[in-house]
Amino acid sequence: MKKLLALALAMSMVVSVAGCGSSSTSTSEADSSSSASAESAEEVVSADEDFMVGAIYITSQNDTAGYTYQHHNGITTAMENLGLDTATQLKIVDNVPEDDTQVAAAIDNLAGQGCDVIFGISFGYINAMDAAANQEEYSDIVFSHATGYMSNESNFNNYFGRIYQARYLSGIAAGMKSLEVGNDNLGYVAAWNLGYAETCSGINAFTLGVQAVNPDATVYVNEISSWGDEALERQAAQALIDTYNVGIITQHSDSAQPQMVAEENGIYGCGYNSDMTEQAPAAHITAPVWNWYIYYQEAMEAVMADSSSFMSTVGNFYGGLAEGFVDVSPLSDNAAAGTQEIIDEVAAMMVAGEWDVFSGVSLEIAADGTITQVEEPVMKNDGTEADPIDDGVICGSMNYNVAGVVAG
Repeated sequence: MKKLLALALAMSMVVSVAGCGSSSTSTSEADSSSSASAESAEEVVSADEDFMVGAIYITSQNDTAGYTYQHHNGITTAMENLGLDTATQLKIVDNVPEDDTQVAAAIDNLAGQGCDVIFGISFGYINAMDAAANQEEYSDIVFSHATGYMSNESNFNNYFGRIYQARYLSGIAAGMKSLEVGNDNLGYVAAWNLGYAETCSGINAFTLGVQAVNPDATVYVNEISSWGDEALERQAAQALIDTYNVGIITQHSDSAQPQMVAEENGIYGCGYNSDMTEQAPAAHITAPVWNWYIYYQEAMEAVMADSSSFMSTVGNFYGGLAEGFVDVSPLSDNAAAGTQEIIDEVAAMMVAGEWDVFSGVSLEIAADGTITQVEEPVMKNDGTEADPIDDGVICGSMNYNVAGVVAG
């Protein structure tokens, strides 16, 4: 059914296309996916041998940690839960930069291979995916875009989540470790800062988590102006150590390089996207992680059932701790004593709707683990008060840093 024009384009392009490799998962995702699979085994849609999944990745499908790695895990885990063959029913174009022409070429390639749904995982894919979804020749394909905001009424949605909740929890872990090592300086390798609400809200959430246990802490931000560049991530982490003598490195960047630099310098860190303990066993404490399979499984089921009703049955997706969509990876042996109990209690408050990061109420966590909600405004680093905000602002228009953040 996919158009001959797309097939011709696909055959003429030199791109990196392959079926999936192994589908090893992080500990938290593997445990969750196994449980979900067991609980829903009788309800899973019967495997459709003609159903094809397409994916466009910003880096390699063979990454061993980080952003693309976790998306790939999510897609393959969802397919396995649904009885789909990842070797024959998953088509990937990877290492695709955020360039409209190259993204469009990847879409044509996947459409030419008969993909029924195409997932694009990077923010900068947004315009090319929007354009393709609104072309008549691709009207029978569902386009699903991660981290963006565009959609249409028939075959184009976006999906993202409350990762700021997990970042706050990782901030607690980092703050407790900062007290243990006696260093109030923490470093943050940031893809971007105020340019995107997603990035500055992450910086802010992490900082508020740190300050809940260590109010004297300062978070120094080094912005690399790239979602993922291993060389820049490494340089930025080392600069934070050399310039500010930070004792802990965290990150909003794709690879494990900041954690590896932390280990090389004898300090500690919190990664992002996936559990990075394997890459930096002597340094890594925990990481905010995405359990992408929760969304991918729901989306694939809906497309297999009836792609024409996808937007009414799934629509735009936004999940958090309550849905199991975001979490923190298991604490390593590097975590300070008592960290797990505090993280569990704060996470339970968020899941129950009793408190949230940007609700306008702060948490104070005492040395004995006592948690107190304090009715006082969050302060910006320019000395003004920050109003309580909802998800729309957190992922859409936030453009400030909280007090305690020093952005270079």
